[in-house]
Amino acid sequence: MLPKIDLTTFFLSVSQAAIQSMTEGARDLEIAKHNIDLLELMHEKTKGNRSAEEDQLLNHLLFQLRMSFVTAEKENHGK
Repeated sequence: MLPKIDLTTFFLSVSQAAIQSMTEGARDLEIAKHNIDLLELMHEKTKGNRSAEEDQLLNHLLFQLRMSFVTAEKENHGK
């Protein structure tokens, strides 16, 4: 059974898609960037409507994804 869709599930789902797009075997940084941009859009559009836990999760996910993206870009250019 799939989990109930709420903001937390949505944020985690989009971040997982971004992570998968940055993995070595299936690297597609354009898709990863698109998913990070989607989370950034949700960060802006849901401002003031998130719980403290949702806010903390989204900020954490965005930070981690941005750092991973920079690393993936550097690895990609090194090839």
